Amino acid sequence: MKLLVTGGAGLIGSHVVDAYVEAGHDVVVVDDLSTGRRANLNPAAKFFEMSILDDDLAKVFDTERPDLVSHQAARASVQESLRDPVGYARTNVIGSLNVLESCRRSDVRKVIYASTGGAGYGEPQWLPVTEDHPMNPLDPYGASKHHVEHYLSAYRRNFGIDFTILRYPNVFGPRQDPDGEAGVVAIFIRQMLEGVQPVITGDGEQTRDFVYASDVAAANVLCVRAPEGRTYNLGTGSGTTVNEVFQSIRSVLGVEPPEVHGPAKSGEVRHIALDASLIERERDWRPAVTLAEGLRATVDFFRDSKRGQPSPDASKGGERQRQPTA
Repeated sequence: MKLLVTGGAGLIGSHVVDAYVEAGHDVVVVDDLSTGRRANLNPAAKFFEMSILDDDLAKVFDTERPDLVSHQAARASVQESLRDPVGYARTNVIGSLNVLESCRRSDVRKVIYASTGGAGYGEPQWLPVTEDHPMNPLDPYGASKHHVEHYLSAYRRNFGIDFTILRYPNVFGPRQDPDGEAGVVAIFIRQMLEGVQPVITGDGEQTRDFVYASDVAAANVLCVRAPEGRTYNLGTGSGTTVNEVFQSIRSVLGVEPPEVHGPAKSGEVRHIALDASLIERERDWRPAVTLAEGLRATVDFFRDSKRGQPSPDASKGGERQRQPTA
């Protein structure tokens, strides 16, 4: 099957591409490299450097004729979205509509959409959050991602384009960019490696559901043939405090920076954990990499990246990752 992956040079997208290639699919990547990196690209995938807002996106679809689109591309920072809500709507909503229109014109029959559970549900009414929880995003990022879910339903009803929606938790792992993707795990690791004092937002007792990138990629593979019109949470079902993540990374690195706290940030939920029992029942998916294993592998990646060497992948029993080039 030929699969087109938007955002295939980013943290999640590049792991999704690797998993698709490993599963035997023919993969095409579209990424503007605004946050993704050329070094993350799988050499077996055909690459187009292009924004999802580009008018020429339709030409890529016409030429490549993908069977399915895995739509991973997005701007994905809560704080940045509060500063630039219009820009987030332009990329995440209008860009997604450009993808859907390209699908419609090229007879693509299915889209796997990377949505957000952490920012989409808002402050939860119950934990862990199930897929039928009301969607009440607190920030423009979460609002823009959820908005597209409604368009997917409309395109399925009117144009026959099937979809699977995956609502992601806090995803971390090798290739995470502490500048471009603002993941707390990557930020803490880089700061500790560079001898910079990390600052924990607020009291650090806010909880997040952390899932390793290769596990998210595995869910994307399983959902290539998922039932029509399904929405799935991905998660562990339990939250981990930011303080606990800080302490775990400090332990793995063998360093002792003090626990320093700064002001809390607006627009972010206090506690979140996602119930993934539906995708476990229907697609036999569950996280395979523990938080401790994932943190060790991510630390190794950052350490070895500084040395210019590949690093072990927690999902492959410590084997060396292939470091793809363009």
